[in-house]
Amino acid sequence: MDNNGYAIFFFPQAIEALGEAIKPYLQGEGDGAHVICRNVDTGGALAKMVLDGRTTSGAAVELELMVPTSMVRMVVSARSDESFGFGPRIAVESTRQASDGKPVVPDPEATPGA
Repeated sequence: MDNNGYAIFFFPQAIEALGEAIKPYLQGEGDGAHVICRNVDTGGALAKMVLDGRTTSGAAVELELMVPTSMVRMVVSARSDESFGFGPRIAVESTRQASDGKPVVPDPEATPGA
């Protein structure tokens, strides 16, 4: 995920209900299965996600994936700007960067405090 993307996590029942149709877009497995997208709109009955994809010939395409909003368990945002929220903040280095410049996030399988 780049520094301006989102990880959309679904309820397990949602992944089961969506079946084979959602599998090409999922990353991770089990409770950690999620969709990486560039933009997300959860303001209506359908959650609209904008993804970057490739055709079978390798051409870049923009995909819009929509699922019922009730299927979305959590949205995680990775932002590269220093401000987020409703008021002024002091920038704090809270996200480590991997060697490729992508954020390093906690492993959802890891035990807290271990």
